[in-house]
Amino acid sequence: MMAKKQTAGRNALGDLAPKFAELNDDVLFGEVWSREKELSPRDRSMITIAALFSAGLYPQLKAHLSIGKDHGVTKQEAVEIVTQLAFYCGWPKAWSTFPLIREVYGDEEKEIDGVPSNLSAFPVGSKNDAYAQYFIGQSYLAPLSTKQVPVYNVTFEPGCRNNWHIHHASEGGGQMLICVSGRGWYQEWGKEARELHPGDVVNIPEGVKHWHGAACDSWFQHLAIEVPGKDGKAEWLEPVDDEQYGKLR
Repeated sequence: MMAKKQTAGRNALGDLAPKFAELNDDVLFGEVWSREKELSPRDRSMITIAALFSAGLYPQLKAHLSIGKDHGVTKQEAVEIVTQLAFYCGWPKAWSTFPLIREVYGDEEKEIDGVPSNLSAFPVGSKNDAYAQYFIGQSYLAPLSTKQVPVYNVTFEPGCRNNWHIHHASEGGGQMLICVSGRGWYQEWGKEARELHPGDVVNIPEGVKHWHGAACDSWFQHLAIEVPGKDGKAEWLEPVDDEQYGKLR
């Protein structure tokens, strides 16, 4: 996941403590948080949430719960972090933190026909029955625009992914994915899988064999944008191997 450029320090303290703001934005977030080979942004968020909870720093904790949500930390994972640490760091801290989790994550437990009601600003749409044979698990499809450039919001239940497939075209073509909710995966044939979070963009060239879908423990949504091309069509191939998928954590 490509780290977003941080400006919070400069925005809040640039006039009062410019050096502190620089260290916050350029070193802490610009360098430490960007070291994704060592720890993913999701892992760093979970560590930071635990540390801030332990210290009882609630304003910063609320901010990092929001950041963690963007990085794919689920509501239940945040609850479990607090539940476990309550025994080590203090029961009153847990009571003070659960309202923050509720405020940041909202009522995600509310469902409509088995689907969380507030995954993102985009509609879930209908069950993707027309392409069900090319998916493992249930997916949903919502057309957002069928004019100019076709755009669809695709929702995957936890564990759902599509088969390996290729977008063909004699000119142009391919696909772009813009991730808007949850945590998912994208993989090209012969390459390592890439973990996806809200804000990530995937550019899929014409002719590249690939698959994409949800993590095993998270709902996932992305916008699928069809890149204009001549004689465009999708070639659907074999399912993603269960053992291979199961190793993605």
